Amino acid sequence: MSDPSPPVIEIFNVSGEEVTLLQEQANRILNIIGENEQASFEFVEVVFVDEAEIVRINKEHLDRDYVTDIISFRYDDEPHQNKRSDIEGTLFCCSPRIKEQASEFDEPEEREFRRILIHGLLHLIGYEDSTDQEKQKMTALENTYLALLEANI
Repeated sequence: MSDPSPPVIEIFNVSGEEVTLLQEQANRILNIIGENEQASFEFVEVVFVDEAEIVRINKEHLDRDYVTDIISFRYDDEPHQNKRSDIEGTLFCCSPRIKEQASEFDEPEEREFRRILIHGLLHLIGYEDSTDQEKQKMTALENTYLALLEANI
């Protein structure tokens, strides 16, 4: 019996902005989260877009008319908390907004790009951030996974 194929994460940058997230880092983040959350990813597409495109996606799919840093779409219709295997999805990330946040939070851009990827992967697993309590839990998990990643850089 052959080993299962490793999860695939593909990065596309159509934003016109420099993106400071390396493929190797994205692979490591995917593996760290998968291992620690007992989740398996099959395929994740990360698409970096500009502000106009993130607003268009936000309006079309979520009926929201504003710029956001990331929008996560999972391909299946399973309730997320019930299915943590073979996860597939697309993360639309707004490069200009991520750079603004890095400046606002006095964080290096590279670290903010990593945080946003972690945030999106957590959404694909099933975590939500609609309430203050959920947001606190997501932020704590983001910090944990950033620390794990940075301990091995």
